[in-house]
Amino acid sequence: MTATAARPTATTVASRASFGGLLRSEWTKLRSVRSTGWSLGLLALLYPAFTALLVGLTVSAWDQTAESDRALIVNDPTAVILGSGFLISQPAICVLGVMVIASEYSTGMIRASLLAKPRRLSMLAAKGVVLSLVVLAVSLVAAFVSFFIGAAMLSEKVEASLGDPGALRAVVGTGLYLAMLSLFSLAIGAIVRRTAAGITSVIMFVLVLAPLVQLLPGKFGEYAHAYLPTEAGILIGQATQHEGDLLTPWQGFGVFGLWTAALLALAAFLLNRRDA
Repeated sequence: MTATAARPTATTVASRASFGGLLRSEWTKLRSVRSTGWSLGLLALLYPAFTALLVGLTVSAWDQTAESDRALIVNDPTAVILGSGFLISQPAICVLGVMVIASEYSTGMIRASLLAKPRRLSMLAAKGVVLSLVVLAVSLVAAFVSFFIGAAMLSEKVEASLGDPGALRAVVGTGLYLAMLSLFSLAIGAIVRRTAAGITSVIMFVLVLAPLVQLLPGKFGEYAHAYLPTEAGILIGQATQHEGDLLTPWQGFGVFGLWTAALLALAAFLLNRRDA
C-alpha cells in the first residue's frame, strides 16, 4: 500500500468524527453566542419575577375576584402560579431556538459546520440535543423557584405544595414544555433560514394564532384551537384537567411533540435537499 493510499482524506476524517465530538462543538457554539446568555438569563429572571408580580396582584384583589374565578384558583393553584410567568418566558425561548441555526445561515457559519460534518442530520440532531438539554435545565430551575415563590405568596388564600396531586408533574412539565418549544423553534429556524422571519413565524404560532383560531365557530374552532401545538402543550403545566379541556395534560404534550417531530422531519428533509 502506498503512502498516498493510506493517507486519510478530509471526507474520511469527517465521517469518523463522533457524535459526542459534534455535541461538544455545538455546546461551544451555543455558549459562545451572546443571545444564549440573554435569552436564558431573561427566562431565569423574568419567570420568577412575573410570578411574584401576578400572584401578588391576585392575592391583593382576592376580595374583588368573582366567585367562579376564585374556585378556579382553589381547584388548581399550581396552574395559576406556573402560568403567571409562563407567557412572558416563552418569547425568550422562541428567539433562542430560531437563532441557534438561523444565525449560522445569516453569518455563513453554516457552511463551515456542514464542511466539518457532511452528515447534515447529525448536525441538526446535535443542535437539538444540546439546545433542549440546556433549556430544560434552566427551565426546571426557573419553574421550581417560581412555584415556591408563588406558593408562599398564595398561602394566605389557598395552600399549594409539590405534594398536591399533579403538582410535581406540572412543575417538571413546565420545563419539558419549554424544552420542546426550543426544538419547535429550532425546526422553524431551520426551515425558514432567516432570523427575523423565523422569529416572526414562531411568535405567530405561540402568541397570535391561538386567539385567531378561537374565533372560528362551532366544534371545528374548538378542536382546532385545542390541537394547536402550544395550546395543547401548555396543558402539561396544569396539575389537573380543567373543565372544557379536550385533552389531558400528557395528551396535550404528546400533540405538541407530534407537531415538533413533524417540523423537525421537514427541517431535516430540506437541510438535505437545499444548498447551505
